[in-house]
Amino acid sequence: MTPETAFIAICGRISVALLSAALALVLWRLARGPTAADRVIAMDLMSVLVIAFLVAASIIAPGTIYMDVAIAYACIAFLGAVALARFIFRAAGGQSDRCEAEVFDD
Repeated sequence: MTPETAFIAICGRISVALLSAALALVLWRLARGPTAADRVIAMDLMSVLVIAFLVAASIIAPGTIYMDVAIAYACIAFLGAVALARFIFRAAGGQSDRCEAEVFDD
């Protein structure tokens, strides 16, 4: 094992450990979040952390399957975040912080 590959393996394992700790903190926010918006943001952050975890695993593992899964998961996570945001918007009765008249007055 060359020093470069040993360094990459050590950095990969450290990044997986740090991403696991961050994922645990996000899960705590997801369970505890006082509002639905906090939970949606936590879900979005959790998907980003899972993607980063898969990329770090693809660096450690010899194959490229983890990178393919990360790309597919990123596409699905984006659609999930948009769907949750629309659900919260409709559950609030279509009300936003700004009035529609303010948006179109420009």
